[in-house]
Amino acid sequence: MNVDIAPTAEHTGPVRHFSIRLSATARGARLARHLSAEQLASWGWPYDSEANRTASLLVAELAANAAVHGRVAGRDFRLRLTLHPEDATLRIELTDARPDHRPPTPGTLAPATPDQESGRGLLLVEGLSTHWGTTGGDPYTKTVWCEVALR
Repeated sequence: MNVDIAPTAEHTGPVRHFSIRLSATARGARLARHLSAEQLASWGWPYDSEANRTASLLVAELAANAAVHGRVAGRDFRLRLTLHPEDATLRIELTDARPDHRPPTPGTLAPATPDQESGRGLLLVEGLSTHWGTTGGDPYTKTVWCEVALR
């Protein structure tokens, strides 16, 4: 029997958090995407919703960057999701172990040429999120974050 579960009409309540450390590998990046989709579904945005698909894509891009450009042998990356239900905004943060490898600042990304095989991830992040940026909380890590409206 198939059951359609519709998202609740109004998402209210306290700010919700989800955080996990994952290996800085392609497998860890895939797991970050799957876990974020599951978490959003548990918060009321089903897998097949536009909001879940967009957020999962953003997590996938940031996690892939953390695994490729932020990797240090033996060090993990951290995924953190913060949901602000009052305005249905999701903040996605990926913290890696390479504070010396910062991405370009928002608004300065050069478009990828058609023959490039990579280099479009942050363009997707910039295009799909309402805000994004990079912060450094300590000398050992950096966090690349973005915010997306789920409505």
